[in-house]
Amino acid sequence: MLTSRTFVKRTRAGAVVKVVREHYLRDDIACGAAACRLCPRAAPGGGSAPGLEARPGGPGSSLCPGPHFLLPDTNLLLHQIDILEDPVIKNVIVLQTVLQEVRNRSAPVYKRIRDLIQNPEKHFYSFTNEHHRDTYIEQKRGETSNDRNDRAIRVAVKWYNEHLKKIEDEEKTQVIFLTNDRINKEKALEEGITAYTCEEYIKSLTANPELVDRLACVSDEGKEIEGGKIIFPEHIPLSKLQQGIKSGIYLQGTYRANRENYLEATVWVHGDAEENKEIIVQGLKHLNRAIHEDVVAVELLAKDEWVAPSSVVLQDDGQNEENIENEEEKENILKTSINKDMLRPTGRVVGIIKRNWRPYCGMLSKSQIKEARRHLFTPADRRIPRIRIETRQADALEGQRIIVAIDGWPRNSRYPNGHFVKNLGSAGDKETETEVLLLEHDVPHQAFSQAVLSFLPKMPWSITEEDMKHREDLRHLNVCSVDPPGCTDIDDALHCREIGNGNLEVGVHIADVSHFIRPGNALDEESVKRGTTVYLCEKRIDMVPELLSSNLCSLRSNVDRLAFSCIWEMNHKAEILKTRFTKSIINSRASLTYAEAQMRIDSATMNDDITTSLRGLNKLAKILKKKRIDNGALTLASPEVRFHMDSETHDPIDLQTKELKETNSMVEEFMLLANISVAQKIYDEFPEFALLRKHPAPPPSNYDILVKAAKSKNLEIKTDSAKALAESLDKAESPTFPYLNTLLRILTTRCMMQAVYFCSGMDNDFHHYGLASPIYTHFTSPIRRYADIIVHRLLAVAIGADSTYPDLTDKHKLAEMCKNLNYRHKMAQYAQRASVAFHTQLFFKTKGVVNEDAYILFVRKNAIVVLIPRYGLEGTVFFEEKDKPTPKLEYNSEVPSLTVEDTTLCVFDKVKVNVMLDDSNIQHQKMRMVLVEPKILGNDMHASLSAEASSKEEPEKKKMRQK
Repeated sequence: MLTSRTFVKRTRAGAVVKVVREHYLRDDIACGAAACRLCPRAAPGGGSAPGLEARPGGPGSSLCPGPHFLLPDTNLLLHQIDILEDPVIKNVIVLQTVLQEVRNRSAPVYKRIRDLIQNPEKHFYSFTNEHHRDTYIEQKRGETSNDRNDRAIRVAVKWYNEHLKKIEDEEKTQVIFLTNDRINKEKALEEGITAYTCEEYIKSLTANPELVDRLACVSDEGKEIEGGKIIFPEHIPLSKLQQGIKSGIYLQGTYRANRENYLEATVWVHGDAEENKEIIVQGLKHLNRAIHEDVVAVELLAKDEWVAPSSVVLQDDGQNEENIENEEEKENILKTSINKDMLRPTGRVVGIIKRNWRPYCGMLSKSQIKEARRHLFTPADRRIPRIRIETRQADALEGQRIIVAIDGWPRNSRYPNGHFVKNLGSAGDKETETEVLLLEHDVPHQAFSQAVLSFLPKMPWSITEEDMKHREDLRHLNVCSVDPPGCTDIDDALHCREIGNGNLEVGVHIADVSHFIRPGNALDEESVKRGTTVYLCEKRIDMVPELLSSNLCSLRSNVDRLAFSCIWEMNHKAEILKTRFTKSIINSRASLTYAEAQMRIDSATMNDDITTSLRGLNKLAKILKKKRIDNGALTLASPEVRFHMDSETHDPIDLQTKELKETNSMVEEFMLLANISVAQKIYDEFPEFALLRKHPAPPPSNYDILVKAAKSKNLEIKTDSAKALAESLDKAESPTFPYLNTLLRILTTRCMMQAVYFCSGMDNDFHHYGLASPIYTHFTSPIRRYADIIVHRLLAVAIGADSTYPDLTDKHKLAEMCKNLNYRHKMAQYAQRASVAFHTQLFFKTKGVVNEDAYILFVRKNAIVVLIPRYGLEGTVFFEEKDKPTPKLEYNSEVPSLTVEDTTLCVFDKVKVNVMLDDSNIQHQKMRMVLVEPKILGNDMHASLSAEASSKEEPEKKKMRQK
């Protein structure tokens, strides 16, 4: 049956056109009930395959004890998805009307619903009511789309109940309508439909009282708690915000909370305008219930109300949530006298454009009131405010890591409301803490699905004649790989040999991952979603399944492997005479560690082919590095640590900074050269579609801290170009203070911008500042980085070794992909740092108090940040402590220095600190540091000063890892 709708609309050119929409209705769409003999077994045009049980057992409800299916409306699906995901809830009918609305309103919830429908154990069934002859309805004149959809849902419930009555069964199955919409529920009851709110139904499941904790608080954000004092200004409605943004009254941007100061945030304004790119927001009322990563509208304050970024470290101890006066006192601390040059554009949040809430990991701060149900939840991420939840399981959840979701934030509540989602396990347990850090950094870490694994090659695998097409056989070459100890995902191998004309042939051979991962299949989609392999201290979260990462793609020794080779002809001055690229087959002669390769190069007795090749490579690498540095490339430093684990307990038993050998630099030089050569090739072939990597030059203001710190030691750092910076860093030596140069390089790293992927057709600044290269990409690690797989595909098309596909030459899709890859790489970095922080805490757990030398990296108004070189550990020594007398503090931002009583502490000063693990707060365990030398005269506070070790928990926005 066909129904059609005709309407007219005006085109952009002003012409009026008639549009006819045809809508097909069918009578062969199955209801999904397994017991139904009236519907066709297969649903040719309708919902998913029958998923509802013949005799729905499910949980026993005191409201409807008989067998029943549930049919929720859109808002219930959107807000109570955590309830629906619980294993107890089964046999749910999801209407097409509801599914379409959810899809338009929340992509994450839509994906979760699709997963439930596909899970055979849940018995969720998607019913295509909009194409069923008996359940489709037309929109009435004057009826809103929302009212029409509510009516369509009620019509479908009635049809189901009538339909199920016709099934010959001893006990009739009923359909229960679940809605939290009061008007919709009233209309349903008037029409004879059994309808309950989600809360009514869940509370009727007497055998499962724990489900009540997972109920989302459904009152809208504007609905205040009775009798509560209004704390926050009202949010302006979205329609008015959009008008205000259009007219320039408000600015739209992403809200970024400050980890060190809960009363301060930054809004990064969207768009290309250079001015007011970054707006500071200070104070509870101005922050106005925005949460980290929300898209907000801000109103700029008058210039005489602008503030400077605060140097004060403030954390929400949340002792008394109603004590707003205390918050106002803290806000006054922020407004101390400030140099006018430090003032930045300042604003206030006037409305929320898009909430970007996610489930948050953390711990319950149990209420002191006996048998209380309302408690505060403290998220692990300090940028997220505490969340008020209701739970009956507070005793059981104490000391556990749990997940909580936010439901809303009323104007008269100091904290947002939320609900309990899941218990992850005991705090401090290694497995639990690893799960928390993966969830908190949004690292996809679930096992690879069967759909993904089905695209892997069948074992035993071998190279076929077909594989050899468009491929050179390079198995005769003396190829070897050089990697860290224990590396199983070997991406790259090298060779160097003399050729007949006296020149050298040098090859970089990279695993041919794109041969195994074909565009658009489930394996490819999973790899792009993950974006990168994540290396934790004793765990690796692979981007691709282990069969590829550690076996078929890994360039292990003495096995034939498929590779993508970049081969240069060079003279002995490391000048490139010819470059060629080819798909190849290689057989590595040796898989060496950096130390083993170094030993071969240094050995007077070893002269075999592999050692000769390594010596040739090392000699050329030194020349290449000198050229790069002469060209203005930066050599920076960051303290990296390696843990030695106990073989039985897997706890860290030793911690030392990584030592870099000449061979590290050797491999790095040839990887850089291959990346630059490939970047140029793919850009020449595809000027609009090349996936490249750039490193923007930092704005001059980023260097202020570095220049001031160097000046305090009578050194001059020039920052007008990368070359000037590199040269002045080389000259910044102090014979009496050899570690100073390393500290300057560590500080320089903090001034850098993040290197990012981009599509060449969407940008015109390609320069890589840190490497001083006009063009750069990533080609050399396709086992662990998805960007390299795209670069391999582009290069393969460029040399005629593979065919192209539409998405490869769509610059908008490539730009979107780059955005995801940049996000995944950033999160992987943060997760790795969090893993180091956790293992550092495990290491110090049994050490008691350790006395160590440290250097001051930064000074704050009430604290100093120090670095302990031996452990690569960074921490903050505070000079203000709760319930303790505060010493006299004098902060000088120009030097920069902090005078505590009569002792002045400057950046780069050497100090002695006592380090211990402070586990008084089980969730935020931290390294506590106490200043021992110099002694603060006239004050015994130094003996009890506390510290929070960031252990580089997350970099400031300007930190960056080169390349």
